Amino acid sequence: MAVIEKNNEEITEEEIRVEQEPEGIPDNVEVVEEGMEEEVTEESNFAANLADEISEEVLESIGSDLITEFKKDRESRKDWEDTYAKSLELLGVKYNTRNRPFKGAAGVTHPLLAEAVTQFQAQAYKELLPSDGPVNSQIVGVVTPERENQKDRVKEYMNYMVTEKMEEFTTDMDQMLFYLPLSGSTFKKVYYDEVMERAVSKFIPATDLVVPYYASDLNDAERITHVMNMTENEIYKKMKLGLYRDVRLQEQQETQTRTQQAIDNLKD
Repeated sequence: MAVIEKNNEEITEEEIRVEQEPEGIPDNVEVVEEGMEEEVTEESNFAANLADEISEEVLESIGSDLITEFKKDRESRKDWEDTYAKSLELLGVKYNTRNRPFKGAAGVTHPLLAEAVTQFQAQAYKELLPSDGPVNSQIVGVVTPERENQKDRVKEYMNYMVTEKMEEFTTDMDQMLFYLPLSGSTFKKVYYDEVMERAVSKFIPATDLVVPYYASDLNDAERITHVMNMTENEIYKKMKLGLYRDVRLQEQQETQTRTQQAIDNLKD
């Protein structure tokens, strides 16, 4: 035991430790002694759903604030959404009956925009999805025969995963390349899906990824909101797996934006 002299008085190491303990520790805060960190880490679940530990009042407050800020973010880009919806209407793939200047008047839309979009889609698809697979590999550092073999194994396995296991990759990529020249930005979301029990790659349209309009980079954005359209059955599956809280669903009237209406018209 270490002994320190202070003002000609002997102070033991235990007394020093007691004097240095912080005062006013709340009752709900657990003090972990030295040497117990590993035991606490093993017992705690880092991936636990915090929503199960927070009270309903706090959850409602957080949800209300998020919805308010989300509406502000969407309103800030209203001009872009209107312009994007107009560009979809100008593709001319949907026939509309005109009543101006008279009923039954002919309406002609030049296919230049549709041709440019289709050409971009075809050329980009050929470059991003070649016949031997979209994934390539490269060695960083010293090149050895072992690393060469490892590089080839990684390339073959990743191409197998993307082209065979991730069934939605090719179709979503094709669809994404069609909307990219029209909207200016599109997004890919790659994650592990608990329901499918595999990695998935989803195309996220720019209309479904809402960020503050003044944000110049997603890494610096204050909020990134992904609008997810799911069926009631999909939500119940995620509840069953514990990904979502088990709550009672309420039916709400769906309101479509002008952009969504224009996209639906293209699909009809």
